[in-house]
Amino acid sequence: MLRRLASRVYWACSRWTLSTEPAPDRPTVLLGAPHTSNWDFLLMLGIAWRLQIPVRWLGKSSLFRGWRGPLMKKLGGIPVDRADASRVVSDVVERIRAGEVFGLVVTPEGTRGSGTYWKSGFYRIAREAGLPVTLGYVDRTTMTTGLGPTIELTGDVVADMNVIRAFYADKSGLRPEFRTEPRLREEDAAIA
Repeated sequence: MLRRLASRVYWACSRWTLSTEPAPDRPTVLLGAPHTSNWDFLLMLGIAWRLQIPVRWLGKSSLFRGWRGPLMKKLGGIPVDRADASRVVSDVVERIRAGEVFGLVVTPEGTRGSGTYWKSGFYRIAREAGLPVTLGYVDRTTMTTGLGPTIELTGDVVADMNVIRAFYADKSGLRPEFRTEPRLREEDAAIA
């Protein structure tokens, strides 16, 4: 209740416009892209709270140290140990199979700096858990943010990423200079 009230006040006072498709009606992997600033996180929380989506999100384990730990966990954070990042997919899939219901917010660019590839964890989690992918976005050029379509992945990584690329083609993020084109390393392997 308090979260929804806070989000209503935020969206009423914000210069950002919430332009969104309806919230997914089942668990989903929710992409937060382009991820070019820490402010993206607050916008995604605002979207989730406004649409009453219970969310969990992945964050580097250092965010959960000290006094920030309980706050980050209360906000839905799941710490990721980068030294053993391979366990992330299986840990999240295990939570889902155990019946935990949530939208998993993933920032596939991984860092807030431009790179060559997105991280593929979101794709593997969605495929292994049988979850759809909801395309969340931030677009500074139009000052809009929200949720785009929810798509079912086919397992054809190139075709799936073509759909995702088409959606994000005109989305700039908060700091466009740090935007990474939606592309997975696995696409290169699939083409070769």
